[in-house]
Amino acid sequence: MRGKLMFLTGLAAGFVMGSRAGREKYEEIRANAQKVWQHPTVQEAAGVAQAQANKLYTEGKDKIQSSKLGEKLNTGTSSTTTTDELTAPSDSFSGSKSTTSSSTSSTGTTY
Repeated sequence: MRGKLMFLTGLAAGFVMGSRAGREKYEEIRANAQKVWQHPTVQEAAGVAQAQANKLYTEGKDKIQSSKLGEKLNTGTSSTTTTDELTAPSDSFSGSKSTTSSSTSSTGTTY
């Protein structure tokens, strides 16, 4: 019994010390990643990549719409709004949290 108690005590102490060290390392990695993301060269490369993605999206969309498949898809749909531009991902390094309202499922349950 004494061996189990010593083992559990050591396990708990290791968990607490590891958690603190882990959180500090996480914060260090997060700060470094934020510095890299905010660097002008990285932002420029992200802008170029976004422009290329938008161009490829538009070209692909045009090809599909002009194909037989696109004609079939367009004949049975009502008018819907579409975006011709990809949206940028949220800045996960900024630390800001998205504020969303609660969603309701088809059964009426609020989450």
